[in-house]
Amino acid sequence: MSDSVHRITRETLEKLKAEHDHLTTVGRTEIARVIEAARALGDLSENGDYHAAKDEQGKMESRIRQIDQVIRNHEIVERDENAGVVQHASIVSVVYDGDADGDAQEFFIGSIEERTEGVAVASPSSPLGEALLGRGVGDTVEYEAPSGTLRVRIAGIR
Repeated sequence: MSDSVHRITRETLEKLKAEHDHLTTVGRTEIARVIEAARALGDLSENGDYHAAKDEQGKMESRIRQIDQVIRNHEIVERDENAGVVQHASIVSVVYDGDADGDAQEFFIGSIEERTEGVAVASPSSPLGEALLGRGVGDTVEYEAPSGTLRVRIAGIR
């Protein structure tokens, strides 16, 4: 796992701590119960319930390690609601140059840990995130994507 610093809001840190507490107490207890019940069914070599529970346990332990890493290596960022520019934890509406529909797409600028349901995440260190940071509504920015240079106009910031 990377030891890079995770820039997150205080709210996200509290959410991650709560998830960690839940997984290391209730989650581990519950998965142990499920594994034990599946083990009681007999032959483990052909026991689908047992293997599914062990897979789930592995995923849960991986998530616990991921959260541990974020909690150990975080930096709290404060968002200035009155800044008027794109900053960490902003949700930005952009319109792509040449988009026939002209429909705005929303991006959350921040860590995947802070994602908002239904909104794509753009890391502040991604080409799009870097291009948007510090810019305001109405600004047009360019960034390099695998398909070439793209231009977007900032339609809104919240």
